[in-house]
Amino acid sequence: MYLPRGLISQLYQHLLRSHHLLSPPVLILVALEPDALCACRILTSLLKRDYIQHKIHPISGYNDLATAGETLVQPMRISQGGTGGVVVCLGVGGMVDMSTVLGLDHIGGGEDPSGGIEVWLIDARRPWNLGNVFAGNPADVLQESRGNARPRASDVVDGQIQKSYKPGRGGIIVYDDGDIDEELATEKEAFCSLADMPIIDDDGEYLSDSDGESEVAISVNGEKPSRKRKSRSDQEDDDESEEEIRRPRQKRRSDSSNSESSLPEGRPNDRLTSTNGSRSPSAEVQALPTAPRSASPRKLRRKLLRLRRKKEAVLHKYYSIGATYSEPVSSLLYSLAEALGREDNDLLWYAIVGVSSLELYGRSMTGVGISSSLDVGGSAGWGGERGERIRQVLRDEVRRLNPPDPNDTRHEIARAEASGVIPTTARSPTDTSIRLSPEPRFLMIRHWSLYDSMLHSPYLAARLHIWSDVGRKRLHKLLAKMGVSLSQCRQSYTHMDMDLKRSLRQRLLTYAPMYGLDGLVPPPAGGGRGREGWGFVRSWGWKACLSAADVGVIIGAILEVGKSGVPLDATGKPYDPRRTKRDVVDEDGKAESEAWLERFWEAYDALGNIEALKYALPTAQHLHRAILRTGTSLIEKRQIRHLRAFRMAVVKEGPDVQLFTHPGALTKLALWIGEAIAEQEKEQRGKIGKGGKGTPLVVAGLNESRGVYVVVGTGGGGGVVDIAMQQKRKDKIEEKARRKEVKLAEKERKRQERAERRAEMDRDDEEEETESEDDDDESEDNFDDEDDKGYGKNRFGIAFQEVVDETNARVKIDSFEHCVVEVRKEDLSGFLESLSMKAVIG
Repeated sequence: MYLPRGLISQLYQHLLRSHHLLSPPVLILVALEPDALCACRILTSLLKRDYIQHKIHPISGYNDLATAGETLVQPMRISQGGTGGVVVCLGVGGMVDMSTVLGLDHIGGGEDPSGGIEVWLIDARRPWNLGNVFAGNPADVLQESRGNARPRASDVVDGQIQKSYKPGRGGIIVYDDGDIDEELATEKEAFCSLADMPIIDDDGEYLSDSDGESEVAISVNGEKPSRKRKSRSDQEDDDESEEEIRRPRQKRRSDSSNSESSLPEGRPNDRLTSTNGSRSPSAEVQALPTAPRSASPRKLRRKLLRLRRKKEAVLHKYYSIGATYSEPVSSLLYSLAEALGREDNDLLWYAIVGVSSLELYGRSMTGVGISSSLDVGGSAGWGGERGERIRQVLRDEVRRLNPPDPNDTRHEIARAEASGVIPTTARSPTDTSIRLSPEPRFLMIRHWSLYDSMLHSPYLAARLHIWSDVGRKRLHKLLAKMGVSLSQCRQSYTHMDMDLKRSLRQRLLTYAPMYGLDGLVPPPAGGGRGREGWGFVRSWGWKACLSAADVGVIIGAILEVGKSGVPLDATGKPYDPRRTKRDVVDEDGKAESEAWLERFWEAYDALGNIEALKYALPTAQHLHRAILRTGTSLIEKRQIRHLRAFRMAVVKEGPDVQLFTHPGALTKLALWIGEAIAEQEKEQRGKIGKGGKGTPLVVAGLNESRGVYVVVGTGGGGGVVDIAMQQKRKDKIEEKARRKEVKLAEKERKRQERAERRAEMDRDDEEEETESEDDDDESEDNFDDEDDKGYGKNRFGIAFQEVVDETNARVKIDSFEHCVVEVRKEDLSGFLESLSMKAVIG
């Protein structure tokens, strides 16, 4: 089931009304990432204000999620002595069947399979597992297990929860950010049609106990069906079918024969049974035109099989287009607080930090990859037009919750903010407001020198070629043209000359375009643009003044490295690169997973404690120094190889190798290298490679203590589709609609001609011809749509799974980020060789 955006507060309000002292605590399962961490902070703040008990459990991967389901969720079931309750999943499980993973799919003795447990699923990863979205209602599964027809409850229509829905009955409930209603109409119709169909085998026979025909068990996960001995009448029908197959017939779709075996888990046919022998065909078959004489059972079965394959092809295409990201979880939770009337500066700040952190990890509309730089400067934008709309809403919230003080007499500060000076101090000792700031694309400028901040910026590093001596000289020339001496820019930014800081933005606007840095700083306000591209800054009195991007960098560094900043090996001891003998001491990764969970609590506390954030600043600086050193070394030593489908780099030596055993840190390194490669391609060829999608990149980091390589696959430079491409696709869709109208008119004319000849022609042959024509037309339309939906999306997760299925490589796929896997040290070369033959970008 899914909850529409307009009813986002309905479940929480019911929880508030029904909660009492003896109610079980709300279980919150949180992914180990800044966005989910900020969303957890928002949710726990709401629960604390309403005096609702809750328990937080961080989740590091799918194995950890299954363990939590077994030890924490299943004991809540009524059948096991529990009282039910609410489980909230933040950034966890959106792409898998949660009923199966959490163990809520067991049916026995007429019991509700959910056991009174209601799972709220809030995730930004796409594609959704459609079983969670359009199924997940325990009443449906319970009725079907008893042999009854699937009920049509008025409060849940095709998976959509209506306003009359009464929470508390259990099941999987997905929070819709607007995409399901707007973009999944075709997938919804296909899924619900498959759920209503009777189960038939490949020969089109009903799986019914009432008739004497053969029974065949179907599995949409790829298992071969087992058959019984055929009767004499069945053989005669087969002979008739073979005679008709020999007749000339129009070509069918080539992929219809294998569409069933390639579908992922969580399909509706997995839970359908055939206990009701009198079940009629689906609504689609019943709606077909009635013939003068009754249609034969063989022809009806053939129609139903063709219809089923067509619907399964729709679902297969949805799952195979690649991974994407939608609205951040923290933004969705802030919308919940706003609907409840509970929004304030603290919750708004958590939402801003969560949204700002997505760009640090390259999470865009096309999956994990670098984002195209926009002309607006500042934050380049992880989500294109939609991401900018979300940030604009956050800017409006900042103005609403932080109005200017009419009694403020500090005109100098007001003038400085109006002119675009980057704020570095609070307005007063008690100032905790959030302000808009024209943030340049530097890294932690308030806590580093101007030179170091520019040097470690991925944006500047890629465009100035910082990894080379020539690039460093270009940086020095840019500073010289701006009138900033090296001695001044190497000072701490907070201690720089005030006149220089006031004029810094204007100097960057003047001289940055000379070096191709048009998006380095946001443009001046005015001209109808407002403050597009401006960032967010918050003050904690005289203690500190941090931007949202700074906090995202620090929180990410704590999760990836730890608060101390000292990398540890799998035994928990400080990593010593001078040791030559390496023993595998944590092969299953349990010790490493426990260390990551400890870092989660450090990051959770730091998000609400400014002193802890300041203490972890050196950790973030240490990590980004290591990224610059390692990236520079790989490029200078020409260790980035170009394979058939992607470029590849391996980090297996050096003082910083242990830092990149964490997937988050390795992803940041891959994005740094990927942006540099994209700029090199653009300079050499005048455009980004792969038709504007950019060259994909695979980076592997060695974890010697576990004997594995952590492998990350990122997309190319087409992270955000430009406006010209959007217009081209819009024109293509309109042209396709016009062609479809012409085809429909032509088909209607042919139908009328056939109606005049019906008295002279055989009815069966005519209908077969008509259906074949319709299938060909729809196949052509689906082929046109596939390129649009999957354009430039990250398909590394699908490619990884294909390699695992085809080879004997020992690979562990456990991360919620499907473009991250672990490969045994000895199997890396064979794994990459097989991966190079796969399509990794849509």
